[in-house]
Amino acid sequence: MFAASGEELVRICNDNHIPIWEYAIREEVIRSEASRSDVIENMRRTLHVMMDSSTYAQDQQVRSISGLIGGDAYKIKMYADKGITLTGDFLNRAMARAMSSSEVNAAMGRIVACPTAGSCGILPAVILSAGEKLKKAKDELLNALFTAAGVGIIIAKNATLAGAEGGCQAECGSAAAMASAAVVEMMGGTPEQALNAAAIVIKNILGLVCDPVAGLVEVPCAKRNVAGTVSALTTADLVMSGVSSKIPFDEVVGAMYKVGRQMPVELRETAQGGIAITPTALKFKKEIFKD
Repeated sequence: MFAASGEELVRICNDNHIPIWEYAIREEVIRSEASRSDVIENMRRTLHVMMDSSTYAQDQQVRSISGLIGGDAYKIKMYADKGITLTGDFLNRAMARAMSSSEVNAAMGRIVACPTAGSCGILPAVILSAGEKLKKAKDELLNALFTAAGVGIIIAKNATLAGAEGGCQAECGSAAAMASAAVVEMMGGTPEQALNAAAIVIKNILGLVCDPVAGLVEVPCAKRNVAGTVSALTTADLVMSGVSSKIPFDEVVGAMYKVGRQMPVELRETAQGGIAITPTALKFKKEIFKD
């Protein structure tokens, strides 16, 4: 059975002198009763879908069926190509990847729900961008995805990944935490450092509500994927500089779950609160559903 907490996960990894990704692979081999090569090959297929979804909408202006979003990944890429960005080429291209997957999802394209469809742009954007920057081989990207999966399992065991239960902090927050932890290990960080990154990311997004306009996974979801991507990447650097989380990962995850349970139902994916009930949002809803 997979580790029940971050503390247990770190202890197992340290006792066996292995990173989180190696532990995750071993556990999946046991759980699935598949060979190690089959487990890795399954993740390779996942990576390829992520690569496609994070690129597709950068090259063509994909629009959602509702018409609410579309074309923004293309705009970000074009802007990055001009070389005049404030935050640099790396972050802007990462943002374009995140937006691309979100737009592909909204257009009913093929994505990886990692951990949810609403947060599908974060993990691909972070892993692929960091891997490109660090000149990592594809197998190292696969390892990073296993690290992310391991951290996601711990969050799911002790909190929630669903916006309907915990707000967007549980969706984009968890995705960004998983991604940041994965990048830390990709950069040579320890399991402890990986969980420090995950904890910091969640703390910085704690309390974020889920308030989709017209009940669709488009606004503000797509732009929150961009924000989660930036948070994951910058937090990885923060941790690798030596900064740690004062509150342990497990306690942060527990706090996220409690905050989610304290949120009124209007702020948990029902589109009955937050920006979903602003005058403009209600106007969009009326136009989309022709009420």
